[in-house]
Amino acid sequence: MVQLGILTNSYEYPTLSTTFDAIARDGLSCVQFEPITAGIANEAEQIDATLCAHVRQTLAERGLRMAALSATVNMIHPNIEARQAGMRRLCALIESCTAFGATVVTLCTGSRDPLSMWRRHPANQTPEAWADLLVSMRQAVGMAEQCGVTLAFEPEVNNVVDSAQRARRLIDEVGSPHLKVVMDPANIFHEGELPRMQEMLDEAFALLGPLIALAHAKDLDHDGDAGHLPAGQGLLDYPRYLRLLRDSGFDGGLILHGLGEQDVPACAAAVRKAAPPSWLS
Repeated sequence: MVQLGILTNSYEYPTLSTTFDAIARDGLSCVQFEPITAGIANEAEQIDATLCAHVRQTLAERGLRMAALSATVNMIHPNIEARQAGMRRLCALIESCTAFGATVVTLCTGSRDPLSMWRRHPANQTPEAWADLLVSMRQAVGMAEQCGVTLAFEPEVNNVVDSAQRARRLIDEVGSPHLKVVMDPANIFHEGELPRMQEMLDEAFALLGPLIALAHAKDLDHDGDAGHLPAGQGLLDYPRYLRLLRDSGFDGGLILHGLGEQDVPACAAAVRKAAPPSWLS
C-alpha cells in the first residue's frame, strides 16, 4: 500500500523529536527527509554516521519511515568549481542514504542560472548543458550503484530536464536501473500546456510509469513556473493523477509538498479522498 508522507521542512520545530511528533500526529506514515531538519548544512561534504543513526531511530520510534533522502544540488551549475562542490555534497548524501534508513535519494537536474537551480535559463536547452548533466548524473549513478540505492530526479519546467520526454531520454542515455524519477505533475506544464492536462498526464505515465521511485502531491493554478500550491487547492486533476499512479504499479511514498503545517490536515484529506479505494494509507 502506498504511504502518504511529507517533506520534513514543511514543519518548523527546533528538534527532530518535535518535528517527527508533529508528522505522526497529523496521521502521516513517511517522510522525504531534508538534511537541514537534522542541522546538516547545505555545504556539508561529510555526514556523521551517529547522526544518521539518531535520525533513523527517532523516526522508527514514531512509526515513521524515510521514503527518500533529499540531496538537491545544481548538477549543471555554470561554474565548474561550484558544480564539483555540489557533486561532492551529493555523493556524501548518497553514501549516507542507507544509514539514514532510506533507499531513494532525490535530485534536481539543475539550471545554468548561477544563483538558483530553480530558475529557468535559456542555456538549459543547449547541447552543452545536456552533456554536463550526463557527466554529473553518471558520476552520481556510479556512487548509487556502489551503495545499492536509487536516484530519483524530478522533471521541472525551469530545469534542464523540463519534461517527461527529456526525463525518459536521460534515463535511456544513462542506462542504469539505479536511476528513476520523482513524479510531480504540478511541475511539468509549460506555458500554454495546462489545457492539455489529461493528455500530458497520460503521456507522462506512458513514458515514466514503471520508473517512478517517489511521487509528490502539490498543486498549481496556472502553467509555466507553477506548482506552488498545497494539494487540493488548485487545478490538478488529482483523481486522474492518482489513478495513473496506481495503475503504474507504484508502491512508494506519496509526499505532500509546498505547504505549511496548518495546511496538512486539509491537504491529506483531499488527497485521500481523490485516491483509489484501499490504495493509500
